[in-house]
Amino acid sequence: MLISTKGRYALRIMIDLAEHQAEGYIPLKEVAQRQDISEKYLESIIKLLVKAGLLSGLRGKGGGYKLTKDPNLYSVGGILRLTEESLAPVACLEGGNVPCPRMAECRTISMWRGLDKVISDYLNNITVADLVKSHPEGDDYVI
Repeated sequence: MLISTKGRYALRIMIDLAEHQAEGYIPLKEVAQRQDISEKYLESIIKLLVKAGLLSGLRGKGGGYKLTKDPNLYSVGGILRLTEESLAPVACLEGGNVPCPRMAECRTISMWRGLDKVISDYLNNITVADLVKSHPEGDDYVI
């Protein structure tokens, strides 16, 4: 499992909007500048997040994007499953795939299922709010 830039950037967008939620709707341009990500690329990710109901958007002056729920209600697992489509460690565990013809005699399937459960449980128990708290504002000193 390798998380793409789409998944990583979606998390960064969600964290950024959570950190600035008191400001109301945040223009995409501001998020792109703060995160140093192409505004054009963020547009495609934002569309996905809006369509899934994670964000709401407002056009025109004073418009932008904001979270639709409290940051505590967004799991990292849910966001990554939305953007990555699957977090399965092997193809035979991905939803919608044709079942592996060797599954009945596969000696490793239980191991892969266990790993899949560990990954899901771990990511489902981390929220956007947790990620915001893990880096308090002003705590950006780097050596």
